[in-house]
Amino acid sequence: MDAATIFAYDQAAAAFAQDWHAQPAPVDLHALVRRFFGPGPTADIGCGSGREVAWLCQNGFAATGYDASEGLLAEARARHPGLDFRSAALPELAGIPPQSFANVLCETVIMHLTPDLVAPSVRGLCRILAPGGVLYLSWRVAEGADGRDPHGRLYAAFDAGVVTAELPAASILLDEEVVSASSGRRIHRIVARKAAA
Repeated sequence: MDAATIFAYDQAAAAFAQDWHAQPAPVDLHALVRRFFGPGPTADIGCGSGREVAWLCQNGFAATGYDASEGLLAEARARHPGLDFRSAALPELAGIPPQSFANVLCETVIMHLTPDLVAPSVRGLCRILAPGGVLYLSWRVAEGADGRDPHGRLYAAFDAGVVTAELPAASILLDEEVVSASSGRRIHRIVARKAAA
């Protein structure tokens, strides 16, 4: 992950968490999860303050949240005691065993990576997904060149083909660019099923 982005999240974790929890519920994301995810253990990679981990657990998906920001993990643990939050960073996702999740959610995270790390991160997400499992991956669409917001967070500009090229053994179930119901920002999202063993 981009060091300046992690620093920004660590320094203002409480403010980011408050903002995310004040946003409207991501009903579009929830609908897609209900449509495509199957039963089984679920990972939220880049879980932030834990909002989606809590929703997943409340809706029948036993979820573990992972984030690279210790500040955001502290917020998640404080807001959702009793749920499982752990440290891990893209692209390596060190400490997460291969093929350990039936579902993997990675919502608006990979745009915080430098463009050269996007492809290996997609491979990392697929690595932890069990055969036949489902990946939901989305990112905020950046116009033109890479840039940073006033907090210092990186927003990388890359083509969706960089992502889809890393899914050759998966069946793409959804590939669309939309405005997020929660943030109001333009996002690209892909849902893919990993090939069965």
